[in-house]
Amino acid sequence: MSSRGGKKKSTKTSRSTKAGVIFPVGRMLRYIKRGLPKYRIGVGAPVYLAAVLEYLTAEILELAGNAARDNKKGRVTPRHILLAIANDEELNQLLKGVTIAAGGVLPNIHPELLAKKRGAKGKLETPVSPAPEKKPKPVKKSASKKMSGKKAGAKAKKQGEVSKAASADSTTEGSPVDSFTVLSTKSLFLGQKLQVVRADISIVESDAVVHPTNSSLYAGGEVGSALEKKGGKEFTEALSELQKKNGPLEVAGAVLTAGFGLPAKYVIHCNSPGWGSDKCEEMLDKTVKNCLALADEKKLKSVAFPSIGSGRNGFPKQTAAQLILKAISTYFVATMSSTIKTVYFVLFDSESIGIYVQEMAKLETS
Repeated sequence: MSSRGGKKKSTKTSRSTKAGVIFPVGRMLRYIKRGLPKYRIGVGAPVYLAAVLEYLTAEILELAGNAARDNKKGRVTPRHILLAIANDEELNQLLKGVTIAAGGVLPNIHPELLAKKRGAKGKLETPVSPAPEKKPKPVKKSASKKMSGKKAGAKAKKQGEVSKAASADSTTEGSPVDSFTVLSTKSLFLGQKLQVVRADISIVESDAVVHPTNSSLYAGGEVGSALEKKGGKEFTEALSELQKKNGPLEVAGAVLTAGFGLPAKYVIHCNSPGWGSDKCEEMLDKTVKNCLALADEKKLKSVAFPSIGSGRNGFPKQTAAQLILKAISTYFVATMSSTIKTVYFVLFDSESIGIYVQEMAKLETS
């Protein structure tokens, strides 16, 4: 028919194809008209609605895929979609009233409710009834006294071995007096572990602890006071000698001293920036990376960080946590041959613990 001057058959182009979206624009227009019958609907309204829904769907699917991969699953389930939305602040706010079928329930355990297990006491689950009292019998011979003393010593030794084995199985590390609890762990794609720890930083047994200070290496802050109390006079003298030798410490700079009386081998002193100062976020990122670089120079395997900048320097706690975690993650990506295997975030207040646990869950592992 075309050779004889007939009309060519034209194929219809859908609105979605014209707009460059996958979601059906015509169906969106029908939904809008059904929901808002009294209003005049513009031509661009269903296009914008289809584009927004397509973007949200792609975002949720990507996060759900990451959740499925973290849980070592090959198929995305409603549970993974629920976890993806809950771990994203904006999506959680947008879809807080939405119920996802078969998604399950999110665990919500406050850190202050997590009891510290201390040795064998934490392993006892059933109450033990007290043994019946026995009346002491008079002993005449001294030889029998010696034998009873040996038996008592052997019994005490066995009880000590049992308590040691029980403390080794518990989640609390350290001695019963100076114990700390690991509340959350995140593994990065190169194998490094990030752990949120509730403890006093002066008792943490890591290769190095980080001490946020100022240009004059002042040790009067919360972290500095705890380290100075545990480190003793040698720690204070080392700081004064370092200040005389090198002068003021520049912003984002880091220097290293020995641990002296601390469980840690070294202390990394860093001059963190103040909130509101020039390029404060960039300088905090640089501070964290300089601390990690010093640890790598000494070929250390573990570093303990407090929440740098969120104390006297005035950084909002959430902002400081985001910047510190991002700096550590990007440092390990750039430094493929890092010797650091574990990074502790040593915190004490419940608000900081909750923020770090939440922000750590958002980190990409690939």
